[in-house]
Amino acid sequence: MKSEPINSLNSDVLYSEIDNIAILTLNRPEKLNAYNANIFNGLKEGIKKIENRENINAIIITGAGRGFCAGADMDGLKKTTKSNNKITPEDDIDEKLPNEIIGPKIAEHFQTRFGFLATCRKPIIAAINGPCAGIGLVMTLFCDLRFAAEGAKFTTAFSRRGLIAEHGISWILPKLIGHAHAMDILFTGRVFLAEEAFKIGLINNCFPKDDFMESTLEYVKDLANKSSPRSIAVMKSQIYKAFFQNLNDAASIGDLEMEKSFLSEDFKEGVNHFMEKRAPKFTGK
Repeated sequence: MKSEPINSLNSDVLYSEIDNIAILTLNRPEKLNAYNANIFNGLKEGIKKIENRENINAIIITGAGRGFCAGADMDGLKKTTKSNNKITPEDDIDEKLPNEIIGPKIAEHFQTRFGFLATCRKPIIAAINGPCAGIGLVMTLFCDLRFAAEGAKFTTAFSRRGLIAEHGISWILPKLIGHAHAMDILFTGRVFLAEEAFKIGLINNCFPKDDFMESTLEYVKDLANKSSPRSIAVMKSQIYKAFFQNLNDAASIGDLEMEKSFLSEDFKEGVNHFMEKRAPKFTGK
């Protein structure tokens, strides 16, 4: 697996592929991949690069070295205490809404910093290999699935820096882990481990540290090879759209999307591979 910078000017995010899986690696290991403008820009460019690649069925975001993302780069935070100017490192990024080809449209609801992770139609998996804090934690919440290495440390940290719940974490965190747990980890800013994160539903699973990426890849390969890319794309948008719907509206969209799926190539292949007792060859169409 060969990793390369996301572009010639940004080596803070690396891009690589394993079969039909793309991997974006935060690459500031000497600072535990602390978040900065290059991290944001690299991730957004990487997702944009992958979004329409038919040969890629899943995306993994992970960190180089022993950390995932230790939160905002403290040098950047120091600058904010010395100036009244609003720091917006993302200003040079194209903020046009994505081309929503299939499934219910959700971009209007996710015009936040990490909304591009939700609007990307491919499944995005956060492989949390080490410390995950502050804005780094917020980023993972807008991924679709989260796996962590045993003993990985988590913290929101905001309350211990005199800050508040930023970039939509106040909205998405209670939806993932419930009101009481969200209040606890936001109010206290305490450090907790991957084992507790799994217990409260913050992550999907906790894997042994020694074979963490192998275990994560095993799961993602199964997902990427056996599930219809079209089905995942539509269901992802359905789930995120449902956050803003009542039951009747969600069911109505589901009925409409089911009719469309009956006409798809992936539905025909789904039936054929089952009847022929062979591995699927989905096209995503």
